[in-house]
Amino acid sequence: LYTPINEMYICAEFSALYGWWNEQLATDQAFVTALKNIVKGNVLAMHAILEVRPDALFIQSESSEYFHAENPAAIKPAEILNAKRFLSLDLNYGRRVDSEMYEYLLDNGMTREEYHFFLANNLKHQCIMGNDYYRTNEHRVRADGSTTASGEIFGYHVITSQYHDRYQLPVMHTETNLWQGPNGDEAVNWLWKEWANVMRVRNDGVPIIGFTWYSLTDQVDWDTALRENHGTVNPLGLYDLQRNIRPVGTAYKQLIADWNQVLPAQSACLQIPLVLPNEADQPWAQQQKARARRGQHTQGQAANESQADNH
Repeated sequence: LYTPINEMYICAEFSALYGWWNEQLATDQAFVTALKNIVKGNVLAMHAILEVRPDALFIQSESSEYFHAENPAAIKPAEILNAKRFLSLDLNYGRRVDSEMYEYLLDNGMTREEYHFFLANNLKHQCIMGNDYYRTNEHRVRADGSTTASGEIFGYHVITSQYHDRYQLPVMHTETNLWQGPNGDEAVNWLWKEWANVMRVRNDGVPIIGFTWYSLTDQVDWDTALRENHGTVNPLGLYDLQRNIRPVGTAYKQLIADWNQVLPAQSACLQIPLVLPNEADQPWAQQQKARARRGQHTQGQAANESQADNH
């Protein structure tokens, strides 16, 4: 399992729309430039990995967002933002964007040739869609298009269902967390809420394969999105920086103990054909790689024929 580039949309947004990271720019053209290069890098990395591991699978850990209109005048700006949130995965999975987003991309520097690169390099069949969700993922949109945090309104279940309806891929809840807080149980309560959402997604028939609390240990300076170097410890981990387990870590261990025998017996499980490095020379592993390589060749031929038909 590989994730070549984490949260492609967030990286482009924070770097080229908010002016926080990397380019420190804040224009639509900068955003489109960053996004197309980041997603192309991810696609090329997947191709390179498949040259070595034809049986590799990829998890796109991406932020799942939603934008709520504050009033009727904000409906159109919210619709645009709700279309823009899909751009990184649309390009990565070779999905044709809608007409308004196509104009947006071309108006801000993407060429037709660059756009068609993504359509012609579709590796969706090797992918699992990772959806990250934090309570900061939902936004209230004003009439002028500016946004403010709305807090959790729809939650992981509703928003992930929207993404699954669009891409029809197996899903993993790839990131979530909350500060431990003064009461000591805030993160624990959030963990159980997210797990309940994962179960609701699964019970609705969406193939969901995993759930991750991010991160294993506390973080530093994420309260300023790494923009300011204060050395502030953020109590977000399953363990603190001295490797002492936090209450949410204990709850996470209990969650695994409670459910690890129940879920496999009650759900249609996705079988992930992983080959460990120390098993790579085994005959069955070589056969699996050969099948994967033949599958990629067939998928590539189909993509080329589709492109020829479109032209």
